[in-house]
Amino acid sequence: MIDETHDYARTSWVECANGHGEFPIQNLPFGVFSPGQERPRGGVAIGDQILDLAKAAASALLAGEAKIAAEAAAAATLNSFLALPAAARRALRRRLSDLLAAGAAEAGEVKTWLYSARDCTMHLPASIGDYTDFYAGIHHALNVGKQFRPDNPLLPNYKHVPIGYHGRASSIRVSGAEVRRPNGQRKAPDAEAPTFGPSQRVDLELELGIWVGQGNELGQPIPIGEASDHIAGLCLLNDWSARDLQAWEYQPLGPFLAKNFLTTISPWIVTTEALAPFRIAQAARPEGDPRPMDYLWDETDQASGGFALELEVFLSTRQMREQGLPAVRISQSAASHLYWTAAQMVAHHTAGGCDLRPGDLFGTGTISTPDDRGVGSLLELTRGGAQPITLPTGETRTFLQDGDELSLAGHARAEGRVSIGFGPCSGIVRG
Repeated sequence: MIDETHDYARTSWVECANGHGEFPIQNLPFGVFSPGQERPRGGVAIGDQILDLAKAAASALLAGEAKIAAEAAAAATLNSFLALPAAARRALRRRLSDLLAAGAAEAGEVKTWLYSARDCTMHLPASIGDYTDFYAGIHHALNVGKQFRPDNPLLPNYKHVPIGYHGRASSIRVSGAEVRRPNGQRKAPDAEAPTFGPSQRVDLELELGIWVGQGNELGQPIPIGEASDHIAGLCLLNDWSARDLQAWEYQPLGPFLAKNFLTTISPWIVTTEALAPFRIAQAARPEGDPRPMDYLWDETDQASGGFALELEVFLSTRQMREQGLPAVRISQSAASHLYWTAAQMVAHHTAGGCDLRPGDLFGTGTISTPDDRGVGSLLELTRGGAQPITLPTGETRTFLQDGDELSLAGHARAEGRVSIGFGPCSGIVRG
């Protein structure tokens, strides 16, 4: 679905959008914002500005499907907008792109719809009914597995089924929310009994968030060939983890307090329409790996179910900020390292009849590279805390300390296309 909105040569009369590293006119992601003390409502990022969809919906400059979509997106959450068919999202995207394009005759009126992003507060894009965290980053699974099962790091089911668990939606927040160090039980390997107190092993997880668009009825699985139509867009996602709590509590049912204290996402939904030029083939499975079962296999999905997304992790300590030092990049990964596609996650999630709803959120699981250059957690980077990393100040880290700021960044890049980004996804750890 590549069209004129993706044109490399298209520029905007909103000058700050031209050459913008995150939100050029080719992106136009959707989010929920509030200017000053005003009510939250839907908006679209364009450079360093936010276009007010409530004002757009009230204007005579929109009609038909574009107006219907704008009206749905003008609310305090985007759930109704996400529930619309993809054709309505595309109609609104194309109309907004035309109105924001250089030379647009309507620029004078549209200019009154804009707010400076720095004067606005961002909110969760949708009311998230359910959150599911997958484990689709195979290199992360291998790296973690080797620490506990050196001779057999992957469990037998991993290459047959997209592994996932249901997480806690209530503690998902947008970038900038404070990361409070969680309390819980932990038990040292040589201790006779567990203790209760603040986690000493707070970690990050570099993930992508997958926003569900149209849902399905209970008992009606989504076929793999239609699964992409139920994905509205992506965001960055950091599923903060307390590794010491997790090690004690996760058997037999999986993580609990270790994961439910906070999940941070970037505030903008980068739509599947904006990402169309960055679709790539799913990485070929290594020779000898099993072919996915028929309900998980679709030739089109294999040919274009991946995304050309570069992902980075930056760390800044309190001392670094006091000394005016920039954050240091500790990881550089890519979405191509996912073992399962987003469509396969949707198809499997619903295979048993589970109903998804607009605004549900998936986490892909930690996305790591085969080497240390792009591991998506400190658990991997420091070998479970055995090999500290050294920072420019001479400080060392095994896991995150109070005052540490962790930031994720993501950009879609392809030859002959304007790069687009996801915006901020960061948080500072507090005791």
